[in-house]
Amino acid sequence: MRLTSILHTAMVAIACLASIASASAQQPKVLNLAFVGRVTAPEGIAMTAFAEEIKAKTNGRIEIRLHPGGALGGDREVLEGLQIGTVDLTVPSTSIIANFVPEVQVFDIPFLFRDFNHAQAVLDGPIGQEILAKFKAKGLQGLAFGGIGFRQLTNSRRPVNGPEDVKGLKIRTQENQIHLQVWRALGALPTPMALPEVFTALQQGVVDGQENPIGAILNNKFGQVQKYLTITNHAFTPVGFVMAPRAFEALSPEDQKLFVEAGRRAMAICKDEVGKVEKTGVDELRKLGLQVVEKVDTARFQDLLKPAFAELGKRFGEATIARIKDQK
Repeated sequence: MRLTSILHTAMVAIACLASIASASAQQPKVLNLAFVGRVTAPEGIAMTAFAEEIKAKTNGRIEIRLHPGGALGGDREVLEGLQIGTVDLTVPSTSIIANFVPEVQVFDIPFLFRDFNHAQAVLDGPIGQEILAKFKAKGLQGLAFGGIGFRQLTNSRRPVNGPEDVKGLKIRTQENQIHLQVWRALGALPTPMALPEVFTALQQGVVDGQENPIGAILNNKFGQVQKYLTITNHAFTPVGFVMAPRAFEALSPEDQKLFVEAGRRAMAICKDEVGKVEKTGVDELRKLGLQVVEKVDTARFQDLLKPAFAELGKRFGEATIARIKDQK
């Protein structure tokens, strides 16, 4: 009887261990994806689609947990988190990535891209992929490039009809040297600031205005604390879908391929969502009371920026810039 009891106890223990092992084996690998945009923004919708695809195609083995709205910090802090391994994925603008991978700054040259299709062709083409390959040496794993649209200017002081109206405006910019150089050349007072801080800064008058794509202006509710919108289309805003190298290398070769392919599909979804927002977004901002300047003589802005263009040509190489402009 005693032996039977011992055997029974042993069998129960073995069964419990097996159950624990089975439960552990069924637990998904969780990867944290942080970004500053809202979940309803084009990039947020794209990241949701990415997470759903990864979960479906790995049969639940891998779960992507989204942290939108700057919940884990601004773009720069999150990128630093990728480098040290506290965050797994993010989708910041290349203007911030430029602080880690300087080569992406070429995409910040004003008036470089004709339209979104041109920009995406460059990003998906040889030039974009050559630059994406440089991420690894900087402690980042590039998955794909995309974009969230062309940047527009808002402010609370006066309508901006031409470059002379920009002079003296305190404009929030990203932490990006080309953006700072360009706005200074136009006579503005650029102020670098993380996106989660911008609404309060506009509300309190710390800065007069900001520049962002229409989707970002809407999703961050900047229209509530601004009076004027000018459709400048002065710069395209690429984003890089980036992963922590240690997290990427922990994946099987098959899963690595899946992440890259799903990343590119997510960027295509982001592009489609940007198109939808831009069709209705200006009217939505008008309804909030913003005065909109749509007809802008961008040639006058470009004339003022000729010295900056000459300097940027020397910095990045006229041949590289010509390759970008000539991309079909």
